[in-house]
Amino acid sequence: MPNRLKPDVPTTLRLAYAAPAFALAVVGIPIYVYIPKFYTDVVGVHIGILGAIVLGLRLFDAVTDPLIGYISDRTRSRFGRRRPYIATGAVVLALSIVFLFNPPAGSATFETAWFGIWVFCVFLFWTLVEVPYESLGPEITFSYHERIALFGWRDGALIAGTLVAASSPALISALFGLSSSPADERFKFFMISALYAPMVVAFCGWCVFAIRERAREAAPVRSGTGFKQVLRNRPFVILLVSYTIAAFGSNLPATIILYYVEYVLHSNLADLFLALYFVTGIAFLPGWVALAKRTEKKTAWILSMAVNTGAFAGVFFLGPGDTWIYGILVFLSGIGFGATIAIPSAMQADVIDYDELITGERREGQYIGLWSITKKLAAALGVGIALSLLGMAGYEPKVPQTEGVVWMLRVLYAAVPSLCNIAAIGIALAYPIDSRAHEAIRAATMERKNGLVVEDPLYPGRSLP
Repeated sequence: MPNRLKPDVPTTLRLAYAAPAFALAVVGIPIYVYIPKFYTDVVGVHIGILGAIVLGLRLFDAVTDPLIGYISDRTRSRFGRRRPYIATGAVVLALSIVFLFNPPAGSATFETAWFGIWVFCVFLFWTLVEVPYESLGPEITFSYHERIALFGWRDGALIAGTLVAASSPALISALFGLSSSPADERFKFFMISALYAPMVVAFCGWCVFAIRERAREAAPVRSGTGFKQVLRNRPFVILLVSYTIAAFGSNLPATIILYYVEYVLHSNLADLFLALYFVTGIAFLPGWVALAKRTEKKTAWILSMAVNTGAFAGVFFLGPGDTWIYGILVFLSGIGFGATIAIPSAMQADVIDYDELITGERREGQYIGLWSITKKLAAALGVGIALSLLGMAGYEPKVPQTEGVVWMLRVLYAAVPSLCNIAAIGIALAYPIDSRAHEAIRAATMERKNGLVVEDPLYPGRSLP
């Protein structure tokens, strides 16, 4: 583990910290993109009921995410605050993935119950791993610019894992010569679970064994600095609201893409377009990291959202036969994709430093818990609202869709996400922490720990005794 003030994180630690993000990507793309269509079109769960289940469970995360963060902040063990939860959570998460991806044949009621039980377990144990894991990141380095690289590695691994997860169904189908029959679809998801469940355990184990938490950081926080104080952290609230709106918009296309490509474009190349989007995001991410270091994180983040939105808005106007135009727009939109994920993570670590200045505590778990809620809620709303609206519009699987369904797909897939990004950009303009402000925050924190009265760098004239 690097020294607290050392700016450079060794590559071996970057890799070890990034590894779980790669494996955890399987919980994202398959569940939000492939599992809904698998359970509706193959297993036989009603699309409206499935959307309601996912939305309800994500609302349950509003309790578990901050609770796990709160508990991990206060955990005292010889293994640290975060690592015990990452290690144990990875094992039960892997088991839950196996059960969710391999439903036994049964009645529609049985299949619905099976889906509800195991998707609940996946979400719960995902939280048990994800919140402590992400809380570990801001503790690794306190360098403003080094965090851009560290979280760039982590979120780059997340995108790479998402790419592999998105490509897995097509690759497995090609490798084993599978058709679209129900039996072959079930075999495909069995193979995905057989690949990813062990990977979750192995990669989380690598992180746990490679990264050692410092005893000084493992001390529990004091009582009286709860979530109300977190919500008084104005830079965090600005970042959280902007990111949540953008995340909701970005999760709609993730949920709808299989339906949009098949029923609006009349194409069977959805897997190829997903791969193109993620490859582009990975390829351009180092450039965004360099830009953020040269300018500011906020500047690079806003620009990435603008690029992402500017290209994607045109998708609304496409129709049957516009496959190649769609591919070009997907590529252009993907240029900004990686930065919209990685840069806010580095900004989040900076607002946690500001909280330490105000409260005198390191409360990564509480902040990551709230952040995790917004990510999951945005994804759940994307699935729940999109699938419910499609059901209300008259969606029926495996048949040509009505004009009402096609219009709803265009709105949900392109129009709403573009408007969300525009709103997120407007809010992000108010974010106040840049490199100079962060340097002043870290200096003031050290002075305050030495018993000095300091001035709040973000609010001149406000003294912090």
